[in-house]
Formats: sequence, C-alpha cells, structure tokens
Amino acid sequence: MEVGGVEESNARLLESGSNEGSSIESRWVDGSEVDTMEVPAWSNEGREGYGSVRRRLLKGPKRLNSLDVEVMAIAKSQDQHSKDASLWPTLALAFQTLGVVYGDMGTSPLYVFADVFSKVPIESDVDVLGALSLVMYTIALIPLAKYVFVVLKANDNGEGGTFALYSLICRYANVNMLPNRQPADEHISSFRLKLPTPEMKRALNIKETLEKSSSLKTFLLLLVLLGTSMIIGDGILTPAISVMSAISGLQGEIHGFGTNSVVLVSIVVLVALFSIQRFGTSKVGFMFAPILALWFFCLGSIGIYNIVKHDIMVLRAINPAFIFYFFKKNGKKAWSALGGCVLCITGAEAMFADLGHFSVPAIQIAFTCVVFPCLLLAYMGQAAFLLKNPTSYARVFYDSVPVFVIATLAAMIASQAMISATFSCVKQSMALGCFPRLKIIHTSRKFMGQIYIPVINWFLMVMCIVVVSIFQSTTDIANAYGIAEVGVMIVSTTLVTLVMLLIWQTNLFWAFCFPIAFGSVELIYMSSVLSKIFEGGWLPLAFATFFLSVMYTWNYGSVLKYRSEVQEKISLDLMLELGSNLGTVRVPGIGLLYNELVQGIPSVFLQFLLSLPALHSTIVFVCIKHVPIPVVPQEERFLFRRVCPKDYHMFRCVARYGYKDVRKEDHHAFEQLLIESLEKFLRKEAQETTMESSNLTEEDMDNALVKSKDSDNNNVAEELRIPLMHGQNSSEETGTSITEEAPTSYMSLDEDDGIEYELSALREATASGCTYLLGHGDVRAKKNSLFFKKLVINYFYAFLRNNCRGGTANMRVPHTNIIQVGMTYMV
Repeated sequence: MEVGGVEESNARLLESGSNEGSSIESRWVDGSEVDTMEVPAWSNEGREGYGSVRRRLLKGPKRLNSLDVEVMAIAKSQDQHSKDASLWPTLALAFQTLGVVYGDMGTSPLYVFADVFSKVPIESDVDVLGALSLVMYTIALIPLAKYVFVVLKANDNGEGGTFALYSLICRYANVNMLPNRQPADEHISSFRLKLPTPEMKRALNIKETLEKSSSLKTFLLLLVLLGTSMIIGDGILTPAISVMSAISGLQGEIHGFGTNSVVLVSIVVLVALFSIQRFGTSKVGFMFAPILALWFFCLGSIGIYNIVKHDIMVLRAINPAFIFYFFKKNGKKAWSALGGCVLCITGAEAMFADLGHFSVPAIQIAFTCVVFPCLLLAYMGQAAFLLKNPTSYARVFYDSVPVFVIATLAAMIASQAMISATFSCVKQSMALGCFPRLKIIHTSRKFMGQIYIPVINWFLMVMCIVVVSIFQSTTDIANAYGIAEVGVMIVSTTLVTLVMLLIWQTNLFWAFCFPIAFGSVELIYMSSVLSKIFEGGWLPLAFATFFLSVMYTWNYGSVLKYRSEVQEKISLDLMLELGSNLGTVRVPGIGLLYNELVQGIPSVFLQFLLSLPALHSTIVFVCIKHVPIPVVPQEERFLFRRVCPKDYHMFRCVARYGYKDVRKEDHHAFEQLLIESLEKFLRKEAQETTMESSNLTEEDMDNALVKSKDSDNNNVAEELRIPLMHGQNSSEETGTSITEEAPTSYMSLDEDDGIEYELSALREATASGCTYLLGHGDVRAKKNSLFFKKLVINYFYAFLRNNCRGGTANMRVPHTNIIQVGMTYMV
C-alpha cells in the first residue's frame, strides 16, 4: 500500500490526513528572527540617517478595505471606516452599537448607587450630591473625553483594541517579538503612515531606544498581553454581573424568589445569551438594538420625571465642589466607595475594542447623542429619588424606574459589548502569533471585523456559570469587575501615550497631559478597587494570569521554534551538490511545501527528499506570514522569488496577511491564483533580464515602459486578480522581478525560447495537479536547557500545539492531496 506515492514502510511518513486535529506548525507564521534580511533592489536600503528613516515612515497611497483574495465572494466590499461614508449607513451602524457596544455601560445604573451607598451611608444631601457629581464627571472624563475624542483616533485603519495599538507601534519601531519582518513589508501601501515633521527627532530617538532594548520590547509585549487578558476577563465578568443584577430585581417582585432561584435563572439566561452568538454581531446587534434604544429612552425620560417630581435641586451636582465635600465628610469611606463609582464606566473599553465591528463615527455619534445624555439624566433622577427616600438605596433603580421588564431585558444583553470585544482581541492576538490557533467564523459578508469564535464563546459561558454559582452575589462580582475594567484602561492610556509620542508626534506638553489627566484618575480608582482583592478582586487577577501565561507561552515557544528552523535550514551548497534532480526522480506535478521561513530552504525539505521516492517537477515553498497591519491589499499579497538556478524549478511564495484579513481558502481557487501569479513572475523575470542585458537607449526604454503602462491600463481587471510580485537577489535565492513590463518585442529569441520552455513545463506540472507537503513537527527543549524551559516547552507549549486547530483543517484540502512527514525541533 502506498500513500501519496510513499511506501507504508517508511516510518517517517504520516498517512495523509491521519492526524487532522494535530498542530501543523509549518502552516502558520508564529514569528521569529531571520538571520539575513533580504533587501529589494529598489528599496535603497543603503541610505542611512535622518532622511532614510523618514522616507521609511512616509505614507503610501490611500487604500480601500479589501477582503482576502481567496474569499472571492466579496470582491467589491467597501471600507466601513471610510471617511466619505454616507450618512444613513453610519446612522444604521450607530443604531447597532446601542445593542452591542453600549449595553454594559447603559445598564450600569442598575448597581452603581447601590454599591456606592453600601459603603457610604446617606446622612445628608452632600452624600447624594457628592456621589452624583463623582459619577457625572467620571463619565464625562473617561468615556467622553478620553475614548471618544482621543483613543478612538488611535485606531489601526479602523481596528481597535490593545493589539491594534501594538501593531501600530510595531510598524514604526521594530519592537515586535515575532522577528519575521522583511524590508519589502514596509512597501505595502497600508503599512506606512504619514508623519508630521516638527517632533521628528524626538520620535526617532524613542524609536531607537525601543529597538535597542530587548527588555523594553518584552515589557511592551507583556503589557499588551496583560491588557488583552483583562479584556477576556471582562468578557467573563460582564455577563455574570449584568444578568445577575437583572434577575435579582425579581426578588422584590416575586414572593419566595430567593438567592438559589436567582442563580438558577441567571444560568439559564447565560446559556441562552451565549447560544445566539453564532448568528453574528450584525444580527445580534439589530435584534438587541431596539431593546437598548427603548431602554435609553426610558432612562432619559424617567430621569427627567424623577428630577421634576422629587427634587430639581439635584442639578447642583454639576458643581464639582461637591466631590470635595463628599471626600471631606466621609474620608476613607469615600475612597472605598470609588470601587462602586467606577462601575458607571464599565464597558468603556468596549468602545475601542469593538471598533472593528463598527466605525469611529458610528460609535462617536451613538455615545454623544444618545448614551451620554441619557445616562446623566438617569443618575440625576436616581439621586433626586434618594434625596427624598435615602433608605431605598439598595433597590434605588427598580423603585425609581417602573419598567422592570425592559430593565431586565436590557441587563441581559448588556454583556454583548465585552463578548464581541473578546472575539476581536483573540482574533488579533492569533494573527500576531500570541494565541493558539482556533476556528474563526466570519459572520458578515460586509464587515470583516464581525466574527464568532466557538471555543472562546463556550469557554466564556462555562466560566460565567462557574462565577455565578460560586459568588451568588453581585457585590463580590462588582469588586472583581472593577479591577479588570480599570486595568484595561491603564494599559490603553500607556499605549496611546506612546502612540502620541512616537507616531502622532504630539507636542510634549500635550502628550504628557494625556497620562497625567486620565492616568492619575485611573490610578486613584485602581488603588480603591485593589483594596477589595480578598472580597472577590482576586478573580480577574487569576483570569489575567491564566490567559497571560497561555499567550506568552505560545509566543515564546513559537519564536524558539522559528529560530531553530533558521539555524537548521539547508545550505545552498548542498542543493547545488544534489543537482537539478535533487538526487531523486522528478515527476510532473506541483509540490506546495508549507513552511514558516521567509528566506532559505527549510530543513523539513530534506526530510521529504529522504522519505519520498520521487519529487514533483515544480516545488513552491509557501510561507503564510502575518504583518502588523489590519489588511494587506490583494494586489500586494504575494512576494515571489526563485530558489536555486532555473533548471531546479523551485520558487518561494510569501503570502502576507493582516490580522484582520479573512482566510476562507478554497484550494482550487488558491492553486489557480498561485499558478497564474507564478506565470506572471516568470514573464517579468525574463523581461527584466532582457532589459538589463540589452543596449537600449534611455529614450527607447522610456517608450517601452510607456507602452507597457498603456497596455496594463487596458487590462485593469486582470491586474486586480493577479497580485504584484517583487523579487530580490540574495546569496541564497536568485531571480528578480520588475514592476513594469517591457514589450515582448525587446526579448531575444534565446530568452523567448527559455521562458516558453519554463511556461510549458509549468503547464505540464499544473495538469498533473498540486500536492500539499506539510511537516508535522514536535518541539522539544534541548537536554542542557533549564528545568523551567523544559517544563514550558515540553509540557505547556506541547499541550497547546497538540490541542490547537491543525493546518489541514484550516486549508480545507482533500486528504488525498496532502503528504506529511514527521520532524522534531530542538530549541
């Protein structure tokens, strides 16, 4: 019996598809260090100093948001973040944000005052007015001033969250711990951003400092991973506290409805909530948005009613002096009450983390026109009610708002904000090599950012049920919630400050005003919530530690594995000794060998030479690489190069993807695209060689290029289908590519015969079909490694690799077209 032409007796060859669920490391780029950077001939990399660095940072042409070329089904999608978006689609998106982004913050009136006055008893009007003033200015300062007017502008081409900020920083300074960066990546049109010049020197100094210090790089990565971990923790705590707060209102409405009943009903609601996530953010948003819109209308209108009915003098809380009086009167109790006050801005980070699902104008319009005024009126109405009924603070919301059904529904769906944010953050971290590979379902054909991750969804549901079952009280969950929320805000403040200094090059005074104004407030809140560690505050720290360990372990192991591959790659001298037949028989066909190296020949290729009795006539080393940008335009997706001399028929294809790119590969479409692109590369290579060897005058060359451009303009549709390819010369790989074609009339007969021979050989190989060559590798620590390193690599990292999504599942390739060989990497 043979499998893909290999005898069963070969112990190193795995049966095709027999290990579908296992991790196939050569499928994805997890990042690593490349020993020799390849420099394109046109990059002028030799220039040094101020001018060359500034040139690297200048912006390329404006791009449109483009879906992955392999998807094919959404060829004409437009950028949802485009500045010229029409009014009605923006308003429709703003309406959806009410059901997804602002549900959490909108339902905070359920528990804020109840938590605050559980620590500060109401003895006078100063207590109520001081707490109200504190809540009002907290909402005005953090969500409005910080997020709406500053942080949302720090988006990465319409993508938000801590990893979006990190990728933005990585483009300007080479601080990425995933060292697979190539100079050619900087020529992607969406890679570079335009920089103002007044503060250029300071920005360059910061850039050099970050790039030279490995400790700063590690600290920056850990800071980003910590922020992401806390967002995932928020995704667990938000549904728990929101649903329990809503269901607990039944205790005053139904006789005999005790704590056990609250817990049981909350669990049922949580299961229903997470079960509908598979329908996608858009459908969930439209389903939830009308309820939340009605909810905000009720908050505002009933708030006005309570103000007029009970005490209109509550408007005095606009004076911030009442905050001072509040602290002066209550002292340490007031400081402790800050842990309850911070709950009024829960979900504020979702405004930025959920940005990929919507757009900046939509989120800004919804908050400034609906959410902000309605929340202020709601809190004022509650405060007016408490001035007349100070003993009702525990049920102030349900006693002052006679809309129990709407309140319950609104609270149930408030958790949608952080659930969607968790999906976005996990997707970004996966693309940047900091999270194990999981199945991602894209739920919208219009907006790429709207995704659903089944494993994360069910994990959040289980953890929410565990939290509700253990705590059985919203008070302890609120203590935990505050730490996670404020921790994410502090991370965002730090990263945005770095963006202001490095990228925006803001005036130094204003750049430091941002962390002083917002960071100081957040640190004060953090000091208060940290005092509740033993009252439930330990929970988000435990969640953050767990997810931080998972992400850093995956990143650490992936980097070590890549470095091992770089060190063990096959030398060019060995390939030349083997000859064009590679020491075996070359049979018609195309072999697509997936690996992670952006240059050089991977060591797994030698395993195929030893294991297979024959090898395909054309070999393409395919490297799937993620770059720190949201989307790579499809015409700039691929880089092609020739490996070894021409008669070897070996090529390299580096496929570059952004962390937001959709990848739903149909292998037939991918194969066709790759072959068409390879044919174009061969023609351009031959034309470039001809132009270099000929003695054309400068005028003739200009005329040739003009004619070529005219010819290209007549075939725009074809150019959009076939990516541009750039080739480089190096000591290991030969062959070049040009961006503009010369007419074939300038090609000599010898060159014309040579290209026709290669194209005919490629067509013959294509007719025989494509085979996917995958390396199924095991990563082990070296024997002389430290015990801790052995523990992390041999057990923790190995467990993650064995249980993450395998490459065969991602590629959707028939098992009969796959050949795998086993290999062990010692790191």
